[in-house]
Amino acid sequence: MTSMPEPERLSGDRPESLADLLGGRRGAVDATVPPVAFAIGWLAAGLWGGVVAAVLAGTAVAGWRWRRGDRPRSVLVGLLAVCVAALIALRTGRATDFFLVQLVSNAASGLAWMVSIAVRWPLLGVLVGAVLGQRSRWRRDPALLRAYGRGSWVWVATYLLRLAVFVPLWLGGQVVALVVARVALTWPLVAAALAVSWLVIRRSLPAGHPGLRHPVVLSDPDDVPAR
Repeated sequence: MTSMPEPERLSGDRPESLADLLGGRRGAVDATVPPVAFAIGWLAAGLWGGVVAAVLAGTAVAGWRWRRGDRPRSVLVGLLAVCVAALIALRTGRATDFFLVQLVSNAASGLAWMVSIAVRWPLLGVLVGAVLGQRSRWRRDPALLRAYGRGSWVWVATYLLRLAVFVPLWLGGQVVALVVARVALTWPLVAAALAVSWLVIRRSLPAGHPGLRHPVVLSDPDDVPAR
């Protein structure tokens, strides 16, 4: 009987984590700089001032990401989101509606993660599997499939938390408070979710499991009852 490979490790003999694989800081600049610019512009010159400041900030961030070598589609999506948010605010005349795209995005994301768990294609596994080039091999490891499902609930909780904070502030017209909440619930919350979901995954895997990079293919996961 061949022995299972040792868990993948990084420099300093430290176990590889989700933060190492997924790069949790990515996207934090996109999510925080334009809203902060919008609030400053809005306080200084009203709605049009906020919109102009946000679009300029979004363009600057897109240029920085482009020079850094990010994928063009990802860069354009980030800039498009800022432009759509600005157009919605101008259309409705309410500064808080600049954040409406964020509200809808978090609601849709939370729903998508819950559906992915229900159909046994947890998005955490999909993301990590894509990064590791595993395609769907991880799904044929019942222990890994179960662990990714449990870890994905942590990410569902982040979207629900954001909605619980954002919606009352949006309804109350609290522009500055929305910006503060947006910053506080971006990178810090993502960092916490990466750490907690990684802990959940590690504790869900049985002793001796070789880790995320080495799925143990035992059977068709659809034949294994979910727990």
